[in-house]
Amino acid sequence: MISTKTFVDTVTYRPGAVILYPGKSDMLYRVSSGLVRVHTMDDEGNGLTLRYVKPGEYFGEEALSGVDRKYFAEAVTNSSVDVINPALLGAEDTVQVTNHLVNVINRAYENIYRLVGKRLRSRIAAELLELKDTALATKQDNGEILIYATHDELAAAVGSVRETVTKVVGELSREGVIHAGYGRVILADLDALRNIAAE
Repeated sequence: MISTKTFVDTVTYRPGAVILYPGKSDMLYRVSSGLVRVHTMDDEGNGLTLRYVKPGEYFGEEALSGVDRKYFAEAVTNSSVDVINPALLGAEDTVQVTNHLVNVINRAYENIYRLVGKRLRSRIAAELLELKDTALATKQDNGEILIYATHDELAAAVGSVRETVTKVVGELSREGVIHAGYGRVILADLDALRNIAAE
């Protein structure tokens, strides 16, 4: 755990609030609670989710090297974020952030492979499995997991467009793997979802 002497502040954000914009970076951020989406936009205004940041994870790492930020960070749920001054990080803190960066790079490699090497159906299944362990998911009384996510949000996360994602979500629903409604997806068959993600 990073020393509290490095904290500048802890800030609470409502869903949809933009925490960071592209530009100069001077602080490091850690999600204390909730979920933060790091994303970028293409020239046509389409969003692409680069990663989700869960409690205990960091974003704004550019502040460690002084390079400009090229992405947005947005609260997906009610989120509490610790603002950390990188100049005050001690040796143990630096090791912790370095370990975090190694994990981020590994996840980025996996996401790139998934994006270029997997069919859309597999990418959607993998994304739903990843979201099941976030603040967007709740376990229902029958044991099934409900994820609050729109087709637009899924499309941004898997590098596609809403219309195509809607078609694949419909196929997965007809197969009984998921149940989809407006802004929500129920994971009905986790084993089948894992098999599809691995295809």
